[in-house]
Amino acid sequence: MKILDVCYELTKEIPSENIYANEPMSKHTTFKVGGKADIFVKIKNIKELKHVIKIAKKNDIHITIIGNGSNILVKDNGIRGIVAKIEFEYIEIKKINAEKVSVKVGAGVKLAGLAQVLLNNGITGFEFASGIPGTIGGALKMNAGAYGSEMKDIVKETKCLDLKRYDMLTEKTNIDDIEIEEMVKKSDEPEIVTLNNEEQKFEYRNSVFSNKRYIILETVLIFKYGNKEEISKKIQEFLKQRKEKQPDLPSAGSTFKRGEDYITAKLIDECGLKGYTIGGAQVSSKHAGFIVNTGEATAQDILELIQYVKKTVYEKTGKCIKLEVEILGE
Repeated sequence: MKILDVCYELTKEIPSENIYANEPMSKHTTFKVGGKADIFVKIKNIKELKHVIKIAKKNDIHITIIGNGSNILVKDNGIRGIVAKIEFEYIEIKKINAEKVSVKVGAGVKLAGLAQVLLNNGITGFEFASGIPGTIGGALKMNAGAYGSEMKDIVKETKCLDLKRYDMLTEKTNIDDIEIEEMVKKSDEPEIVTLNNEEQKFEYRNSVFSNKRYIILETVLIFKYGNKEEISKKIQEFLKQRKEKQPDLPSAGSTFKRGEDYITAKLIDECGLKGYTIGGAQVSSKHAGFIVNTGEATAQDILELIQYVKKTVYEKTGKCIKLEVEILGE
């Protein structure tokens, strides 16, 4: 692949200021680490997304879809092919009746931004997500949740590109066999489909979107009208709890998934790992469920610390803890 040639092809539908060659992924992830993407593209609408897919197909190269970069770890050698950041950032509010309201949200809308818009309109039901540092697309993919609520509780339907007619090329990492890249190789334009709540197969930190067959475009959420003062009070309380309990150093949120019969952070703490450091990566001394970048971490530091934590916990407790963070690149 000739990077500059592909960039030129992309400019036929996408403004050149939204296309970057050899872009450091450390600038686009909350971990603040990661090597370069061959090509990084900000996608503002469906037409641009379809154009990227067409160019990838033509040049036989990988596409990696990301949102806010808040639940991923990019390896130090970066990502080959095209990294497409979805920036569909519209919010449409439609009253259903005196009590209920429908809200259509683009996949690139940040959760904190949506929470503020809903607060301004006296709409309740999204307070739980106000402090989660991600986008709607990422939240749907992992069925994000907090304080007893999850995305599955509020989603009516989601519109997405269905890639089922495309052949996918996937790679495996050496951590939990997470699929990290997909490649459009043949077939025509992907179909736009709408999935209802049940079809999205929401589970704990998982959904139908986790298999990367779909690219999320927008979703419709159902809420109720509420009291602005009470909504604001609940948001402030949740934000206060997050600030008190979670580290303020760069991370990707909770590094490991909750166990079926145990609290993973408690298990890590009991194994004496809180504060354990490899290079610039550390098991947070504030919350053992987070691995953080203390300032000079590499992705390799973080990966080695993840492996060490998993190994130590298994040897001491017999529990096999699983990653919540997605590993990308090479």
